[in-house]
Order: sequence, then structure tokens, then C-alpha cells
Amino acid sequence: MQFLTLNPVISTFYTMKSIEVVAGVIVDGSRIFATQRGYGDQKDGWEFPGGKMEPGETPEQALVRELQEELAVKVNVGEKICTVEYDYPKFHLTMHCFYCTLATGCKPKLLEHEDAKWLDRETLNTVNWLPADVEVVKHL
Repeated sequence: MQFLTLNPVISTFYTMKSIEVVAGVIVDGSRIFATQRGYGDQKDGWEFPGGKMEPGETPEQALVRELQEELAVKVNVGEKICTVEYDYPKFHLTMHCFYCTLATGCKPKLLEHEDAKWLDRETLNTVNWLPADVEVVKHL
């Protein structure tokens, strides 16, 4: 999906790239799993793990696949939390967020992230969340 945006300063139209992703809020009791990006423009920012949806995937299917690829875990996808629409400087993000739990015996391995933490509701704001993920934290 492309969004047409009017730039009032120069009065021209341009299209902004649009990306649709999923994110998993992995919970374990009162703890919530957060990951720190290890690459790209948003390197070092904290986020809920997930990634881009592929054509034909449901958000839930994409989340299962992405968390397996990023963390080598099997998850049970639960209730949808929210969908965040956020304009980063280079693209528009649509992020579908779901609660998830780890399958029995699974422990996350960082295959793409540089760090991870289990946080509780009192410590959720102790990391530097990426802007779109700040919106998810507000829902929690």
C-alpha cells in the first residue's frame, strides 16, 4: 500500500513506502520480553520482536514464522493488542501486535538482536523504545 502525502513546504506530491509488520508481546507471568535491534536505521532501539508479513500470510502466521526466525522459538499467538500506524521519516509502518506465550521448554536465542530483557510493567519504560513500540507500551 502506498500513501500519497502533500508536502506543504514545496507543494509537491510524493509517495511514502508502506511496510506491514507483526510484533509479538511475549509474556511469561508478569514479565514481558523486549529486544534491542542490532541493525538498520533503528539500530540500538528497543522493540517487540517480529517482522514483515509475506504475501498470503495472516498476521498470526507471520508472527509464528518471524519469531522462529529471529528467536528460534515456537510461540502460541493470543489476543490482538492493537494495530499501530506510524510515519517514520522514510516509510509508513502498519504494525499488528499480539500477545504471545512461549511453547513449553522454549527459550529465546538472539539470532538478529543485540540484546534482550524481561521487563515487568513497572520497568517497561526503562528502555529506549522505538517510536511505534511506544504506542504498544501505552496499551499495556
